[in-house]
Amino acid sequence: MSHRQTIGIPACRRSNLRGLAGFLVLASLTSSSVHAATVPFSISSGLFNYADTLAEGLSAAPGRETITVFAPSASTDHYSNGVVVIGWKGNLYCQWQSSATDEDSPDTWVAFSKSADAKTWSKPAAIAKAGTADYKTSGGWWVNGDTLVAFVNVWPSSLASGGGYAYYSTTTDGTTWSALQHVKMSDGTDMAGIIEQDPHALPDGRILCAAHFQPGLLVNPIYTDDSSGIRGWKKGKFTSLSTSSTSTQEMEPSWYRRADGVAVMMFRDQNSSFRKLASTSSDRGATWTTAVLTNFPDSRAKQSAGNLPDGTAFAVNNPDTAKRRMPLAVTLSKDGQTFTKSYYLRKGGSDLQAQRYTGQSKGLGFSYPKSVVYGDYLYAGYSTNKEDVEITRVPLTGIELNASAVDGRTPAQTRSLPGAFARELVLVGTGFLVAEIRSLDGNLVGTATGTGSVSIGSALPRGLYALRLRDSRGTSSGLVRKFE
Repeated sequence: MSHRQTIGIPACRRSNLRGLAGFLVLASLTSSSVHAATVPFSISSGLFNYADTLAEGLSAAPGRETITVFAPSASTDHYSNGVVVIGWKGNLYCQWQSSATDEDSPDTWVAFSKSADAKTWSKPAAIAKAGTADYKTSGGWWVNGDTLVAFVNVWPSSLASGGGYAYYSTTTDGTTWSALQHVKMSDGTDMAGIIEQDPHALPDGRILCAAHFQPGLLVNPIYTDDSSGIRGWKKGKFTSLSTSSTSTQEMEPSWYRRADGVAVMMFRDQNSSFRKLASTSSDRGATWTTAVLTNFPDSRAKQSAGNLPDGTAFAVNNPDTAKRRMPLAVTLSKDGQTFTKSYYLRKGGSDLQAQRYTGQSKGLGFSYPKSVVYGDYLYAGYSTNKEDVEITRVPLTGIELNASAVDGRTPAQTRSLPGAFARELVLVGTGFLVAEIRSLDGNLVGTATGTGSVSIGSALPRGLYALRLRDSRGTSSGLVRKFE
């Protein structure tokens, strides 16, 4: 059996798989550095109108569509939060924490639902049930080829200082889940912390994320070079602005890449500035600057950040200057340094349904968003009024700011690039070639450049990937499968 598969790429224009494999030119993460006092990003003047308490002066995201995954009834749990979405093997999966009435109560468990069309969702089932001596909350997803990893945060009642441990469960069929096991640090010890919900990878495959470590919730960026996402984690070097014995000022971060290749981590500010804190890393997450205060408004809540396939940086949050979780907005930047455009995904008033049930720590609004690029959409999952599990998706064509710089947005001409390879994929073309491979959740997992031909994919696990190749004649996109 051959271990190399060669595919010639004819000239053609953008594919309808663009959302999975948008062309992106990235600078080396080691090519620049940022001084600790430098503010990593800002918003343009007048971007938000705070007098408008329903929408902050924003217009609706073009083509937005809101989908309800779960709505409570008299016979179900009434509390939901920590909603996280992922795409895997042609289906969307949604994970959240669920309980009868109250936030983080002893009966809190981790639920999931899946959908083939993003609109019709299965009945909620358990990834991890509540224990007799702990409760469990959603820790997010990771895709490792043919394996879907669900992170679960376990909060033992025996920990006097609070906090907990990161565990994981896996599935290969999307229905049956393995028993919980500890997420491991690089020295083989258990991760004594709560993993944040949206790990994603650098172009070279290194996974960046954050965790809140014991005692209590002491935040720290983390990274691993193990593609499974379940082991090999290391703490990045990071000094918090202020630390009590059990918590840091910086909380609940998410991160994206700037156009210059620098990784930027956004934090919630527990000191109630109602603005985002931010830190940067120019060495692939090994060290981070001390966080600084930005002018980006934030309601002091969980947030989501990342990059669209064309490189546009995005942040999904509640951009309010008080503790109000509305509107829910997606804010965009071409280069990750100046955010110049924002749209609301959901707003107050008629766009917010009534809260039907009461409970501890339940409030109105759109809470704790986490986002993923899948297919031709950006999906943002969140909890409405901490009881409805909902998703708003937006077509990428309406929010990508760098798209015209990539392929001119010429009329679509679709061509599938069928192919399967064992150990290495060799692509041939005309002139200088730039190739990239993405996982089906939109993460860039491999890049290669060369003249005449390039090799790519040797380090990837088995699985289905989105491929894009650009040469002097044009750009082609399609799906390829690594089977060994």
